[in-house]
Amino acid sequence: MKRILLSALFVGMLLVSGCAVAPGDALFDAGGASQLRLRQIQTRYFDTSDKKKTVEAVIATLQDLGFVIDKASLDLGSVTGTKLKGYTVRMTVNVVPRGKAQMTVRASAQYNVTPIEDPVLYQDFFNALSKSLFLQAHLED
Repeated sequence: MKRILLSALFVGMLLVSGCAVAPGDALFDAGGASQLRLRQIQTRYFDTSDKKKTVEAVIATLQDLGFVIDKASLDLGSVTGTKLKGYTVRMTVNVVPRGKAQMTVRASAQYNVTPIEDPVLYQDFFNALSKSLFLQAHLED
């Protein structure tokens, strides 16, 4: 009886492993070009070397756009906010140094659990962030 169960288990494992997707196929699917386009929409570079001020500007911008900040980490350069207005939009923004004189800012938004690919949302965010960084730089002078 044990042999039959072990044999059935072994055959079942072979059948399941025969249907597996190769790791390369899962990483590089046909949607790769659309993912690259989305990443370009979600990313901007800013001429500043001050990560702290950039993260502070991201927080202020999200709040100005009606988001409530859920999490923020200066060490990670990550800010997550939620906007509740008859719907739920969650945006996560990451700030990472790019060389010595720039910061890379990448925003990723979701409507409920569906990623938002509409470029207008990202353009609005980055326009507001750009103004916030400009004002922040010139108010200190």
